[in-house]
Amino acid sequence: MQPLDLDRRTGDNHNMSAVRIPHPEPLAPWAEIVPGVGPMTVADLLDWPDDAYRYEVVEGVLVRMAGSKPRALFITMRLLRTLDAYVEGQGLGSVTLPDGVYDFERTGQPNTGLMPDIGFIRAELVPQLDLDVVIPFAPDLAVEIASENQYRPAMSVKARRYLAAGTRLVWIIYPRWQQVDIWRQDHLQEAAATLTVEDTLDGEDVVPGFAYPISNLFLQ
Repeated sequence: MQPLDLDRRTGDNHNMSAVRIPHPEPLAPWAEIVPGVGPMTVADLLDWPDDAYRYEVVEGVLVRMAGSKPRALFITMRLLRTLDAYVEGQGLGSVTLPDGVYDFERTGQPNTGLMPDIGFIRAELVPQLDLDVVIPFAPDLAVEIASENQYRPAMSVKARRYLAAGTRLVWIIYPRWQQVDIWRQDHLQEAAATLTVEDTLDGEDVVPGFAYPISNLFLQ
C-alpha cells in the first residue's frame, strides 16, 4: 500500500496553511480496496451504483465497507438525533448523515472523499456549500462507529486523515468494548483519551455545551 505523508493543519478546516509531518500510513486499512476499478475522483463516487456496501475514495482508490448491523445503526441514530437537535436548537451549524461525502482535495489529500457516520459543520461554513455537490472541506466533528472487523490501528489511520484535513474533533466509537477514542488536533499520532461508559462525550469548543453520556450509546 502507498504511504501517506500527512499534513498537520492549523485546526481551521477552511485554512490551507499546514506544517508537513512525514508519517507513512497504509492507504485505507479500515476498508477493502475494490478490485478492478481504475482511478476515481470524489465526484465519481456520487455516481457509483448503490448496493450493500458503503464506498469511499482515498487518493483515487475506491474502497468499500460492509453495511452496518443493528447495533451500530442504533448507536448512530441515538447520537445523531441528540446531536442534531442540540446543534439546530443552538444555531451552531449542520449535522450530516452517514451518506454525506466530504472532499479533502483542498487540504492536501487529492481524490479523497470520506463519509463519517455523523458529521458536523459549523454555522459560518454552511452558507459556502453548493447543495448539489459534495462538501468541499472536512467536517469540524467526525464520528465513526467501528464495525466488528475494524480495530484501533486501522481506525486510527482514518482519524489521522480527518485531522490532516482540518477536522478539529474525532470520536471513534467501539461497540464491542463500549469505549470511545477521542482525537484532537493536539494529538495527531494517538488518541487524546479513551472514554468508557462512566464518562460523557464533550463537544468541547467544536460543539460548545454539548454533552452525552456514553452509557446511553450502548443501551439495549
